[in-house]
Amino acid sequence: MSKTRIYQNTDFIVNNTVKLSDDAFGHMVRVLRLSEGDIVTLFNGRKPNGKEAFQYTAKLVDVKKKHASVEIISQEAVNNESPLNIHLGQGISRGDRMDFTLQKSVELGVNKITPLFTERCGVKLSSERLAKKCEQWQKIVISACEQSGRCIVPLVAEPMLLQDWINEQTTALKLNLHPKAAYSIMTLPMEKPANELSIRLLIGPEGGLTDDEISQANQADFQDILLGPRVLRTETAALTAITALQCRFGDLK
Repeated sequence: MSKTRIYQNTDFIVNNTVKLSDDAFGHMVRVLRLSEGDIVTLFNGRKPNGKEAFQYTAKLVDVKKKHASVEIISQEAVNNESPLNIHLGQGISRGDRMDFTLQKSVELGVNKITPLFTERCGVKLSSERLAKKCEQWQKIVISACEQSGRCIVPLVAEPMLLQDWINEQTTALKLNLHPKAAYSIMTLPMEKPANELSIRLLIGPEGGLTDDEISQANQADFQDILLGPRVLRTETAALTAITALQCRFGDLK
């Protein structure tokens, strides 16, 4: 199987020829220097039968200076999504930390990410810069799917205020990290079986959530959970919590 996996939001049909998007063309031809006849793997993030996602083996054809196409050779069902549905509410952090958190959380199986404005997030963006940042974050998520073998692309939702996110209506189990919590992820009492579980995981930015924000989360039915005796950076906390959740309820064994 080709090691080159590329996302393109297009319908793929075996034996059909499809023109590459500008992004896919740029990555394959300009960055990877692939040429006509090379074999690649494509996916579009869709479930055509409502149950399975597919990836497609394709051959690069009609390569020109500014465009190229692929001939779809075959399709393969991919079933590597975790049975655990995790919606990560991540306090926006500075610089590369946010990018790193998004990339690695996708590799670990997160289904949706909502960047959150909190009191200590320390990031101020104009509407134009915020739109560009959201586009960048979604591209990071797509790249993580290409690398990790996932065919379903998690959504990076529009950033919102912490208070609005924690008060959204949901049946998911709501969790928030707290150094003095009574339970860890491994000892948290559970009522629902793991295969019916959805989780909203709240992670604060650098500096963490304020006491008032933690109190608001508790009032919105978020349960405090403990990760251990050491203080973790925001990106470490998110990935450690996701890993622990996948070990207990998901597909990391």
